[in-house]
Amino acid sequence: MPLDQQDVDTWKYDEAGKPVPEVEKEMSFIDHLEELRWHIMRALVAICVTGILLFIFNDFYFTYILYGPLREDFLSYRMFCRLSDYLGTGGTLCFHPPQVLVQATEFGEQFITAVKMAFIGGFVLAFPYVFYEIWSFVRPGLYPAEQKATRWVIVICSFLFFLGVSFGFFVVAPFGTNFLMGFEVGGTVNQPKMDSVISYMIMFTLPAALIFELPVLVYFLAKFGLITAEAMRQYRRHSIIGILILSALLTPPDVVTQILIAVPLYTLYEISIFVAKSAQRQYEASLQ
Repeated sequence: MPLDQQDVDTWKYDEAGKPVPEVEKEMSFIDHLEELRWHIMRALVAICVTGILLFIFNDFYFTYILYGPLREDFLSYRMFCRLSDYLGTGGTLCFHPPQVLVQATEFGEQFITAVKMAFIGGFVLAFPYVFYEIWSFVRPGLYPAEQKATRWVIVICSFLFFLGVSFGFFVVAPFGTNFLMGFEVGGTVNQPKMDSVISYMIMFTLPAALIFELPVLVYFLAKFGLITAEAMRQYRRHSIIGILILSALLTPPDVVTQILIAVPLYTLYEISIFVAKSAQRQYEASLQ
């Protein structure tokens, strides 16, 4: 069973400041597995609950969320048109989605896709709680100073995750959709299958959500002395090449979309340098 706060309060600490439970409170390997099982079960319950809600409202979910970048009234198209009017560019920034007729050609494809996307969407919505359960299992094994330094990690990781999803959904998806659906060869008409459209929407959003967690990853690596701010500055030019390659892999072969991914990635890299510098100070202080 998970240790409650009363158990933690009775812990002693060794010379390095590592929490050491009393002998009678020590947990065996099986106990840790049992604790992990309950954390995973609670996280799965949260995903299932939110997934069931999305499945119940699947018509709204598919029409305005998953197929949102295919709609004329999608927020990004309206915002770019307003920005073009504000800048007086004569509508050069204004663009619209291509006419797309999504097809379901396989038996049960709509139902299977609806179930799959309900639980993927459930994971996205329940991410803060899922991460909370994971962190609740990891946190007791940290040093007191590390627990104090990472007390906002759930809020920060959740914020960066949703920021990445929003960036992929409102920026990458519209440009990627326009390029892929607007590209024609030999007069071939684009009539994508349902599974194909959904797969690309996932590719536009979830990788961006993971990439936006870069500052948190860098913080922990620097915290344990695995990387330094100086090394990140030294390999800045190499990182630019890596970012461009990663952008090309995550996006369609469209220069505009690749730049839209590369710019925030490089910005995150620069932010991560300052994060690494701060974590490096803490690591050096712990060695003294």
